[in-house]
Amino acid sequence: MAIQINDAIGLDEVANLVMTVGHEITVVLKGEPGIGKSSVLKELEQQYRDRYDYIYVDCPVMDLSDIVMRIPDHTTKSLESYVSSLFKLDSPKPKILMLDEFMKTNKLLQTLFTRIMLERTVGDAALPAGSIVFATSNHSSDGVGDAMLAHAGNRVMVVNVDKTRHVKWNLWAASHGVSSVIRAWVAMNPRCLASYLDGGQDDNEYIFNPSRRGMMSFVTPRSLVKADVVVKNHEKLGRAVTKAALAGTCGAAFANSFEAFMTLGKQLTPVKDIINDPENVAVPEKPAALFITMFNAIDTIETQDDLSSFMTFVNRIRSEEVQECFFTMALQGRLSRLASRNDQMKAWGMKNLELMMP
Repeated sequence: MAIQINDAIGLDEVANLVMTVGHEITVVLKGEPGIGKSSVLKELEQQYRDRYDYIYVDCPVMDLSDIVMRIPDHTTKSLESYVSSLFKLDSPKPKILMLDEFMKTNKLLQTLFTRIMLERTVGDAALPAGSIVFATSNHSSDGVGDAMLAHAGNRVMVVNVDKTRHVKWNLWAASHGVSSVIRAWVAMNPRCLASYLDGGQDDNEYIFNPSRRGMMSFVTPRSLVKADVVVKNHEKLGRAVTKAALAGTCGAAFANSFEAFMTLGKQLTPVKDIINDPENVAVPEKPAALFITMFNAIDTIETQDDLSSFMTFVNRIRSEEVQECFFTMALQGRLSRLASRNDQMKAWGMKNLELMMP
């Protein structure tokens, strides 16, 4: 059976696809570096817990002996297949097995992994019934050494995974404790999560682009999360080290832009003070200050009274873009239950329906 999907799907749709068809056909997820393909296994483990054994195979670093070996059986004068403990075949539970960076594997191991993908068999040992296998790799156009034999590709489902864009990433980041200042910077600089495949991105210094040889540090959903530990420890690290660390994680363009952004964040009125006096506290004039304030509020607001008071302040902001940002993050994130029942939020939504139209 051969299925080829050319249109990219969102990362949030991948897990359902893998669990729906993965016991019969191997889904190969292709996408740019750092977009979260490898995180799918962790998401599945959080969702299905002890119903499966979860197996991560880092394909490019594997050797044949890391997978299976032939051991002489002197009684039968034959060679018996001994499978690595990595595959947890001593457990009767079905497996969810991810072959990470499959297309970077040498041809010999690709052949061995292909049998796992097609037959659910490691060496001569079958995986338990109901086991699911999926793989990840990069686009061939990414220029990082990904290739797959045509006859093998015709037996699996190759799916292009779209890069997570700024709104979805910010919602995810808020629920995973990423600093509000990083989320605000992303909201104000949505091009940082564009794809070089979008077209018109030749001047975008933030993103991965294979035409820029030797490029190692750039903004991706993954590198933004990695940068968060630097941001949270910037006072201990100091200005110079912080900037160098951010450049080494997300690229120089990010570090240069984010340095001023982070400095501004320290000068803002605390959200608690805004909640206490929403009609009189000064409204920042700089868009960056407003975006940071909105994301600080998302993390701070706890009650309906807090939200109503802060909405009084939001309604004083002249920028519809900033207002829309807060409305979207509040309605779809951790404040969704409060926001959906808040009269001021409802009033803003009705007044600005045209902004919310796709």
